Amino acid sequence: MNIVISGDDQRLAEIAEKVQHGERLTLADGKFLYESEDLLKIGQMANEVNLRKNGKKVYFVDNMSLYFTNVCEEHCAFCHFRRDEGQPGAYTLTPEEMFEYIDKHYHPGLREFHITGGHNPNVPFEYYVNSIKQLKLRYPNVTIKAHTAAEIEFFSRLSGQTFEQVLKTLMEAGLGTMPGGGAEILSERYRKKMHLVDKASTDQWLDVHRTAHKLGMKTHATMLFGSIETYEERIRHLMYLRELQDETGGFMVFIPNAVQPASVDAGLKRRVSAYDNLKTIAISRLMLDNIQHVKAYFINLGTQLTQLAFTFGASDAHGTIIQERISHSAGATSPEGLTREELVFLIRGAGRIPVERDTFYNEIKVYE
Repeated sequence: MNIVISGDDQRLAEIAEKVQHGERLTLADGKFLYESEDLLKIGQMANEVNLRKNGKKVYFVDNMSLYFTNVCEEHCAFCHFRRDEGQPGAYTLTPEEMFEYIDKHYHPGLREFHITGGHNPNVPFEYYVNSIKQLKLRYPNVTIKAHTAAEIEFFSRLSGQTFEQVLKTLMEAGLGTMPGGGAEILSERYRKKMHLVDKASTDQWLDVHRTAHKLGMKTHATMLFGSIETYEERIRHLMYLRELQDETGGFMVFIPNAVQPASVDAGLKRRVSAYDNLKTIAISRLMLDNIQHVKAYFINLGTQLTQLAFTFGASDAHGTIIQERISHSAGATSPEGLTREELVFLIRGAGRIPVERDTFYNEIKVYE
């Protein structure tokens, strides 16, 4: 009996051979993986890569999400968090108002404030600088992870300063690292279609991170997938990150985030499938050979799919968060946060070793 190997099977075997030998995948390889129906084989390859890089360890951080303002000049098509100044629900908090919220939830061992927010043109750049400065003075042992590259570009326009000047000022105030948001899909076609024309362009987003890396700051990178982008645009996005990482080595982790629908009651047709989520995590792990970690963000995935993601290439479970607002304002059905004990249980339940870390992936405690 002759066994016939299809062209697709042969192509997948060739990619598997490259992965096994540590060869870099191409744009054509990445597109083929997205078009392939063999999710388990793709996941197996990603799992092997992750085990080589990180063993069975899965990392998390004890952190808190903060949102100083939801007033924003942008009108991104996917965002349900933003408000106009004076609109019902719009807010801009003082540091003292933020302290009141933090003190209700603060506990010893909290290691990171994760800060994102609107591009509020009604306050000066000094408002953002002072907010970080006051946070750092009050909580000196907590790392401040704040302001996406899109926010840095906005601050540059707001203040008339260069990216480098903006970043240096924020770093002097206490900024430790930047989150990876604002990238969405690094494609100008996509950015135009999704009403991002006034937001940082592909080149500007990359240049902000390049500048941060040259100043000695390690940062994060994201991709917001599942709307109008093509598979090729997803892969090119990953390749932009890979090329910048070759240049600077400054990215610590990549976070693929699925677009959330407008309502928590949205049906299946309005949500990114579990299949696409797992495939994107796996392909990200395979394409980004020079970034140490790929994150499974439980806010977007839900807890059980997050557990599966640890065998599809993910090595990070994000953190405790306390109360997430941006994805939940857009219809996320996941918990708004998890305790340290729940994260340990989540990771152990997937047959992995939980590791509590700080922002920069220094190990705090290994839960053997």
